[in-house]
Order: sequence, then structure tokens, then C-alpha cells
Amino acid sequence: MGINSILLRKSIGVLEVVCGIVMTLVPGRPKDVANFFLLLLVLAVLFFHQLVGDPLKRYAHALVFGILLTCRLLIARKPEDRSSEKKPLPGNAEEQPSLYEKAPQGKVKVS
Repeated sequence: MGINSILLRKSIGVLEVVCGIVMTLVPGRPKDVANFFLLLLVLAVLFFHQLVGDPLKRYAHALVFGILLTCRLLIARKPEDRSSEKKPLPGNAEEQPSLYEKAPQGKVKVS
């Protein structure tokens, strides 16, 4: 690619540290953006390892880290996908008939 390998490793390392700090200290949307950006960096690292022809044991840690980042991103996005309206669950107390119904004469009838 024409890029010095030392410069490439240092720049990827600095970006990983910056994204890690953002994910640790900044709440909300920037955390998800840093997670996504870090996931893209991990995918680039996996691509570079494949390009060089490294064996799996050399980049297995990056593969596991990418899976963890993907899971964290999916979990973080899941509450936003749910609708804000809560549907009543089947079996709620409001939907079930009462065990004791009043008879027309004021007596209690057990059903």
C-alpha cells in the first residue's frame, strides 16, 4: 500500500486508545460512534493480518475483540428499536375476570 508499517501500527494504536477512552468516559451517542469506529478498525486489522498471511493464532485476539464489539453495539442499539408504548401482557390483572362476582341480589357468587 505504500504506507510505512510502523506509522500504520502507531496510528491504529492511537485511534484504538482514543476510541477506548471515549467508550469509557463519554455516555450516550458518542460511545456508540466510538464503538462502531473501533469495530471498523478491528475489521481493518483483521484484513491486514489476512493480507500479510498471518496464521490465526496471531490475530485471534482481534477476532474475539471484534465479536465483543459487535455484541456490545447490538445490545446498545436494542432498547432504541423497541416501541415506547407498552402493550399489556397477557395474564395481567386488568384482563382477568374477578373470582368473586356480585350477584344481582347483593350476594357474592364464587365462580
